[in-house]
Amino acid sequence: MDTPGYIILSRLGAQLRATEVLAHNMANADTPGFRAARPIFAAAVEQQRDVGGPSGGRPVAYALDRATWRDTAAGPIGVTGNPLDVAIRGEGYFAVETPEGERFTRAGRFALDAQRRLIDAEGYPVLGAAGTPIGFAANDTRIEIQGDGTVRSENGVVGRLRVVRFENEQALKPQGGRLYAADDPPEPVERPNLVQGAVEGSNVSAVLEMTRLTAELREFQFATQFAEREGERLQGAVDRILRRR
Repeated sequence: MDTPGYIILSRLGAQLRATEVLAHNMANADTPGFRAARPIFAAAVEQQRDVGGPSGGRPVAYALDRATWRDTAAGPIGVTGNPLDVAIRGEGYFAVETPEGERFTRAGRFALDAQRRLIDAEGYPVLGAAGTPIGFAANDTRIEIQGDGTVRSENGVVGRLRVVRFENEQALKPQGGRLYAADDPPEPVERPNLVQGAVEGSNVSAVLEMTRLTAELREFQFATQFAEREGERLQGAVDRILRRR
């Protein structure tokens, strides 16, 4: 395969990656606290070799899939009426305890388990400021979660939600649609702004993602057609050489 073939293959790979990222976003359009991902591409420029002219050859650019970045724009806050649901307005993440260690989430759809611990939608205990799960007594029936994260019942203060921030949110590693792992230590948010009885939705707009996906599929089709034409050109060149022989 000559240079044009390799170039178009790099383009096809880039388009495939972009389509996969968009499809993942659309699949999580209704996932609470989900943040959309966007692919980052670059041009890998190389110099042609062994060409007669122009002197030194011409640069050849290949599509390079570098990474993805996370859209950190907040999703819409929807009122649920469930006193255990909590949305974060502004920066911050809730901390939960998983078998793999502490993980972080914007999805504040919480409930109580059989031990009356506050848990997230995956069943992981929600951590308090002291780094331990928040639990309620049997006679704690009227639960209030204040804007600063303080958790109260009719019997007094139960604890305070652990809300943290990160210097570089792009370094967070997504695990599923709701959780993130972090290599860097988190910083506590001293004055969080929480909303009880509400949940932050996904920041994915299904209509916009569908538009982007349609455009990417069209580009993929154009690249495929180019690859087919390039294959026909090479086959025609081979046939002419064989006829001359």
